[in-house]
Order: sequence, then C-alpha cells, then structure tokens
Amino acid sequence: MNPVSPLFEKIDTSIEKKVDLIEGSYLRYAVRAMLACLFLTLGTGVAFAIAMKGEHIAPGLGKMLYAFMFSWSLVMILYMNAELGTSNMLYMTVGVYRKRLSIPLAAKILFTCILFNLIGGVLFAFLIGQTVPFQGLEADNFLFTSIQAKLAKSTGQILIEGMFANIVVNTAVMISMRMKDDAGKVAAIIFVIFIFAFLGYEHVIANFSAFTLAFVASGGALEGMTVASVAHNLFFALIGNYIGGGLVMGLGYAWLNNSKSTYVD
Repeated sequence: MNPVSPLFEKIDTSIEKKVDLIEGSYLRYAVRAMLACLFLTLGTGVAFAIAMKGEHIAPGLGKMLYAFMFSWSLVMILYMNAELGTSNMLYMTVGVYRKRLSIPLAAKILFTCILFNLIGGVLFAFLIGQTVPFQGLEADNFLFTSIQAKLAKSTGQILIEGMFANIVVNTAVMISMRMKDDAGKVAAIIFVIFIFAFLGYEHVIANFSAFTLAFVASGGALEGMTVASVAHNLFFALIGNYIGGGLVMGLGYAWLNNSKSTYVD
C-alpha cells in the first residue's frame, strides 16, 4: 500500500465536496462560481485604483501596490468557499488521475465553473466600472496601459505567462492547505500571489474582470481592445493556465505522490 499523503487527502475531500454540491444543487455551485469573481473583481478594482494613485506618487510604485492589493483576492476566494476555475484545473485533473471522478464529470464541473466565473466577472466588473474611482480616467492611467499591454502580447508570451500564473496560484492553494494557522495562510497566499501579479502574468479568470473593467471605464474606446484581441488573450491564457495548474501542479504532484516511497506531501 502506498503511504497516505496528508495533502492529497485534503484535495480528495475538496473534490468530493465539489461533486456533491454540483450534483445536489447545480444552481448553488453556479452561484459559488460567480461569487469567486465578485471577490476577484473587488480585489482587481482596488488594486487598479490604488495603483493609479501610486503612480502619481512615484513612477513604478503603482505596480507594487497593484500586486499587493490584488493578492487579497485569493484570500477572499479561499476563505469564502467560492469556486475558481484556475484552482479547479488542479482539482479536476487530480480527481481524474486518482479515479475520484470520471472525465465527463470533471469536464462538467470545470466548464460550469469557468462559465459562471465569466458571467460573474463581467457582471461585477461592469457594476464596479460605474463607481467613482473609474470615472473620468486619463488615457495613460495604470489600468488602461496595463490592459493594452496584455492585449498586445504574442501567443507564445500568453501561453508561457498563463502557465506560470497558474503554477503560482495553485502553489498558494496547496501551501494554504498544508498550514494550520490562519495568519500564516493569509501571509503565504499574499506573498505567493504577489509573484504572478507583479510579473504581470496571464490569469484567464482575472482577465474576465480586468478586461470588462477597462472596457467600461474607457467607455468602450480603449485602443487595441477588439473582440479578436480579447478572445486571443483569453483562449491562450486558458490553455496556459491549464498546463500550469492542471498538468504541472495537478498531474505532476499527483504522480509524485503515487509512490511507495515515504516521501509524500
């Protein structure tokens, strides 16, 4: 018998809860997925708002403030039991590998989660775009220039950055699962997520909110933002995110822990 991994016992339990919820109440699962983007959009909104203020204080300060404030998004999502598509890439891949659920059921959960993340991201970002911090923005503000830079990236850049973004996100999730102290969990999540936020890597779910917020705040007149450029970013960020979260972290660590060695996580 293989040694039991405490980490994968917790992951298995999380998978079972997700299966139980979606099979027991599809609507409740969908609402939890929308709530993930409520918290993510709030984190994105305050991150961009404080970054724009920071850039007026000192060039470059905005990016540091953005990364720090954005990191609180995952804290809210994890502690409020919301359903995030990028972490579910890990859970669903692990579930299939460890025979905890079938491929069709895993695909159903992941598709549902991402779909309602999208609906929540667009809805809540549209509403936040109506609030005071996002009215009358200058053309060269941090929000607009950041989104324009995202939309100008090549396919290869988006794929690689998407992979690293979800490696970071799922590293934060797995670290938090191994910690018992809440203060330690929060600190770990913030400083790990800071990595991908500061480096500007591509996270498809976060981009649902960020693109919508920029579109609304610019009155739909943001240079470089077209249906094609947005679809290009989201599609390849999604693939990159799955490679990083599903294959590297999910399948990779599931395989590492499917061993007779006592060296398990």
